[in-house]
Amino acid sequence: MSELLNVLVVGATGGTGRATVERLAAEGHRVTAFSRSADRLANEIDGITTVNGDVTDPHAVEQAVAGQDVVIVTLGITENPLRVRFLGPARTPINVRSQGTKHVISAMKKHGARRLIVQSSYGVGETQGFLGFTDQLLFSLLLKPQIADTEIQEQYVRASGLDWVLAQPVHLKDDEATKPFLSTQGETRLMQVARQTVAKFLALAAHEEAYVGQSVTISG
Repeated sequence: MSELLNVLVVGATGGTGRATVERLAAEGHRVTAFSRSADRLANEIDGITTVNGDVTDPHAVEQAVAGQDVVIVTLGITENPLRVRFLGPARTPINVRSQGTKHVISAMKKHGARRLIVQSSYGVGETQGFLGFTDQLLFSLLLKPQIADTEIQEQYVRASGLDWVLAQPVHLKDDEATKPFLSTQGETRLMQVARQTVAKFLALAAHEEAYVGQSVTISG
């Protein structure tokens, strides 16, 4: 059994965020779930601390980061991507990934937390040239603003000076966890992966040294 850690999950009520909170709690870690509606997890997942807060508020983020060993960021926009692309998001800033992560990095430096794990996306950064034609169209036509923000998010992470890990899952689905196919070279097996499988890796990366400073592709 690995050392038990104080772990903050930012974006805890999204699909992967919630799965990560569940996984970490099942492993016995001391988990704090942070999101605008984190309290809804309190009665559903035993043994966790919930903090309602907005990741775009640096003060709220700083308070949540205090006392943590590890911060896992699973930020994203859950609204319909067509609406987001052509009308803009209704509830979440389009730059939530980059700005939220920027605030997390600042707070971690202030409080001395070192391990930062950020869920990004396959096809960003080092894996940009690995996408198939259909996914390239999807990124350029429908997801362009969100992908651009994710690129900035990754830049902040790489320049942070922290012990960072970037997780780049392929297309996410709701399914049971399977053994992940992991690659630091952008290789994939299937182009879909369960959120539970991604959560399994994020929990592993909280204490595994081998992935520090790496961008890790996660596929099914």
